[in-house]
Amino acid sequence: MSDQDHPKSGTLVLGVGNTILTDEGVGPWVVNGLYELNPEVPGITWMDGGTLSFSIAAFVEDAEQLIVVDATNLKAEPGTVQVFEDADMDRILGQHGRSVHEVGLMDLMNMARFADLMPRRRALVGIQPEIVDWGTAPSPRVALAMPEAARAVAALIKAWTGQHIRVS
Repeated sequence: MSDQDHPKSGTLVLGVGNTILTDEGVGPWVVNGLYELNPEVPGITWMDGGTLSFSIAAFVEDAEQLIVVDATNLKAEPGTVQVFEDADMDRILGQHGRSVHEVGLMDLMNMARFADLMPRRRALVGIQPEIVDWGTAPSPRVALAMPEAARAVAALIKAWTGQHIRVS
């Protein structure tokens, strides 16, 4: 089935991470915070992807646009936020290597690619973690970066769809 035979819809905003491993949980925390402020925005699906699984593949394949928020090794100062779009996202995922997730994000993207169902637009909002160890709250530097990550998600949604979402 190709993209032409498979109807796409809306924007999937996917928070990835383990919320009991300190900064590893930043993706779900950012996305859940945005959902609380914007629970019913037409065409936007907010999803806590946790540590990922193959069950999320259908949501990725159905999305016209995909925004992923995740702790990412950016080789930068803790709390650094960077946005990688389209081919840049593919490149950074290819270099990322190891993942603490059950299924790597690159695995999910490859499934969509092989099925010819890649989201038309895609972006990774990566946040450099400081601490990945047992704990249920982000480190102070990553906590301070969370509003910047939320603003990056809002900017992508505005650029891609023209929709405004609240960030605080």
